[in-house]
Amino acid sequence: MSLIKDKIDPENLPQHVAIIMDGNGRWAKTRGEERTFGHRNAIDAVRNAINACNEIHIPYLTLYTFSSENWNRPAEEVNTLMNLLVETLLLEAEEIFSKGLKMHVIGNLEKLPPLVKDQLLRVVELTKENTKGNLVLAISYGSQHEILNAVKSISNEVKEGKIDAGNIDEKLFESYLYTKDLPPVDLLIRTSGEIRISNFLLWQIAYAELQFLDVLWPDFTKDIFFQCIVNYQNKERRFGMTGEQIKIQ
Repeated sequence: MSLIKDKIDPENLPQHVAIIMDGNGRWAKTRGEERTFGHRNAIDAVRNAINACNEIHIPYLTLYTFSSENWNRPAEEVNTLMNLLVETLLLEAEEIFSKGLKMHVIGNLEKLPPLVKDQLLRVVELTKENTKGNLVLAISYGSQHEILNAVKSISNEVKEGKIDAGNIDEKLFESYLYTKDLPPVDLLIRTSGEIRISNFLLWQIAYAELQFLDVLWPDFTKDIFFQCIVNYQNKERRFGMTGEQIKIQ
């Protein structure tokens, strides 16, 4: 039984947690190994995050799996990541299904190798009726590209007379994002000690709590996740209002 987990208030949970899973390469180098060794040893950390969310009933977890900028990495590393993704999906698909999780994928999937794309869509199809939680994989994802695409789509529809420019608001704009069916992010976690967002969910984290951890991703545990939730619950989220206004509400 986790003592940290016992500190969590089940009435004050974030609905959507997003994680930038950083530090695999550095973790491998500290062990005298190649970067790809770190990626292969990060699977347990992914399981820990998923299981922690499942245990305390957080309905949405988004994992930054592969960014649009990651395509610029050495070809060997990219190939390893793509192969590892397929292997992991093959191994974990039944587990994801049995937990009652519905899997979503956000990003530019057209850039993915056909085998990777097919495997992702297979698991999405397999889990589409599940209702116990949502696992979102951000793959070939870049937030600036996502926002730019939304602007282009809306502009075209204004030009075609399908949208009145005067009716464009936050809700309409969000309906053109990859995350249109997801709630905004409440808590963003980044591992590895780096303090930056790296083009991840820039619109969706507008009022999220941000936590930057000095732990490399392969060392991420359920207790670390639970501590992040405790830290989140110790914060007062004001959404632009004063603390007094929040208390009245």
